[in-house]
Amino acid sequence: MLLRFRVANVRSLRDEQELSFVTPEDEPTFPARPVRLAGDRSIGVFPLVGIFGANASGKSNVLAALVDMRSAVLDSYARWASYDGVPRSVFALDPKGTEEPSFFEVDLLLDGVRWTYGFELGGSRVEAEWLHSYPRGHRQVWLDRDASRAEPYDWPGSRVKDRAQLARRTRPNALLLSTAGTDNHPQLSPLFHWFRRNLWLIDPEVERDQREAFTREELSGTRARRIEELLRVADLGITGTEVVDDGRGRSTVRLVHRSTAGEAALDWQTESLGTRSWFALLGPLLLALDEGAVLLVDELDASLHPRFAAEVVRLFNDPYANPDGAQLVFTSHDPTVLTTPSGGRLLDPGQVWLTEKDADGATELYPLTAASPAREEDLMKSYLAGAFGAVPSLHEGQIARRLLADQQQDAPEAGRS
Repeated sequence: MLLRFRVANVRSLRDEQELSFVTPEDEPTFPARPVRLAGDRSIGVFPLVGIFGANASGKSNVLAALVDMRSAVLDSYARWASYDGVPRSVFALDPKGTEEPSFFEVDLLLDGVRWTYGFELGGSRVEAEWLHSYPRGHRQVWLDRDASRAEPYDWPGSRVKDRAQLARRTRPNALLLSTAGTDNHPQLSPLFHWFRRNLWLIDPEVERDQREAFTREELSGTRARRIEELLRVADLGITGTEVVDDGRGRSTVRLVHRSTAGEAALDWQTESLGTRSWFALLGPLLLALDEGAVLLVDELDASLHPRFAAEVVRLFNDPYANPDGAQLVFTSHDPTVLTTPSGGRLLDPGQVWLTEKDADGATELYPLTAASPAREEDLMKSYLAGAFGAVPSLHEGQIARRLLADQQQDAPEAGRS
């Protein structure tokens, strides 16, 4: 279970930013879930958070930074050997970005114990790496790596086995956790595999064919009934599915639609983009719910009706539909996800995060709770009115007026030519 994520000098996230699932209140209320930590302490943790903001404000970069961290953990030992340095995406609008390290850190719960793991990546090497555990509510330092020291690795308490071998096998441009996971280290592998099983990214414009194929394969497994049920409740007129051979040795799916003349199975290519997007989402979504994983969805509202997006939110918020504590981080610029048709709140203010870019093009990520919304305030209306920031600085009709002004300016020049 993910508690917090911190990042700096990654993509448009220049200064340190934090995304948190932890409730600001001591007494969590729905949809937050009480989680007991070691040391008889409890916190409230949200099953999902949504990131809202104007186009190009950096929403997607928050998800990309999470994926960058995951990739570094999984790939730095095995795949970075061919790199002359460290592959990273620094803040590109300031020359200092290439000189300064990129910072990543997560707080998470693993088998009931809180862990903090992080690292700093420079242009040619891992500058720092650290791992802390809180088995009794107090911090234990398992690893303290600092490339600027004569002896980079410090192991306070001697808690980690095979320390010398791990240090010897870890290249300067690889993470020790990546080495440990690849070597199936008995103590550190569970943390490595947490990254492998979490932080899956769904981008509506990338790999949709693969997600469609995955959902299609799931129709022959234990999730078939739930996939068909979610297709039906989406009110698309769908009553079922058929998996058929396309005549070239490959399988394809046909959705069965209801009509006044009966039922008919339609070719996949005739389905709307919205239907195909919803279908492609269902396989990964149900897998995440079953695995209790952290799922990332960029532009949840892209190609989906707001009602579909709202149902995804409800699935993760509902403890009966999400009994294993799966979590969702999504981005959106559609504020209708903030409220229900009856005017209630679909998201708690603590689940809403906003992005804005400053004058230097750097993204600021901040919680809606920082604006102290009133208990009965309509979050959608206030967001659209700009009360919380994170909306385009654009006046009504501004684009049309600018185009007209440009046309008028070009006309005399055309006459002189």
